[in-house]
Amino acid sequence: MKKGKVTDASEPPSYQEATAGYEEMQAQFTWDDKTIRRTFIRKVYAILMVQLLVTVAIVGLFTFCTPVRYFIQTHPGLYMASYLMFFATYIALSCFGDLRRQFPWNIILLVLFTLSMAFMMGFVSSFYNTKSVVLCLGITALVCLSVTVFSFQSRVDITSCQGVLFSLCMVMLLCAITISIVVPFGYVPWLHAIYAVLGAILFTLFLAFDTQMLLGNKRYTISPEEYIFATLSIYLDIIYLFSFLLQLTGEGRQ
Repeated sequence: MKKGKVTDASEPPSYQEATAGYEEMQAQFTWDDKTIRRTFIRKVYAILMVQLLVTVAIVGLFTFCTPVRYFIQTHPGLYMASYLMFFATYIALSCFGDLRRQFPWNIILLVLFTLSMAFMMGFVSSFYNTKSVVLCLGITALVCLSVTVFSFQSRVDITSCQGVLFSLCMVMLLCAITISIVVPFGYVPWLHAIYAVLGAILFTLFLAFDTQMLLGNKRYTISPEEYIFATLSIYLDIIYLFSFLLQLTGEGRQ
């Protein structure tokens, strides 16, 4: 009688059998993740470009058009109304995750948020010299381009420096409290200059932080579902950077 090897049908598969095709599946998942991330990045930057174009248009209108500038400056209640709308839409988009992912409410809130912020920046810019506003717009554009290129190319992980950003935020808070106490007794130019420099540095770092979160190639990333929140974060970084540069280098309108 010929002896043969007896195999047990209930025997578990070998390692080679269990992992067969794993590398192909992993490569496919990696490719899918990259495709989703690229689509996410394109969507965020497309929305961001629209936001910035609307903001620049409103700032230009309030800066160059004398009748509009005079009307805005003589009706400060419009600024307060835009600030309330900005605050309400920002809370809605930041604190209610389901709302900012629900179409079309997320787009409606983002449009209202952008218009209110653009109106506020236009109102502030109307009190500065036209050349100063144009200069700050140019500097902001160059800084944003440099930070974006840095975020795409650099191996430095800004997303892991959350402690540094928090410390700078606390320094900014202390400076703001100090200025609020000192201002009633007189304007101190060097103190305001330090505050503006710290603000510009802080939001440049925040811009790099949020850009790397968007790219998804560092320690911390943002989910592709959060394209509204990603757009909101980068837009605010750019706006605050522009406002601090305006405070630092801008000249009052004569």
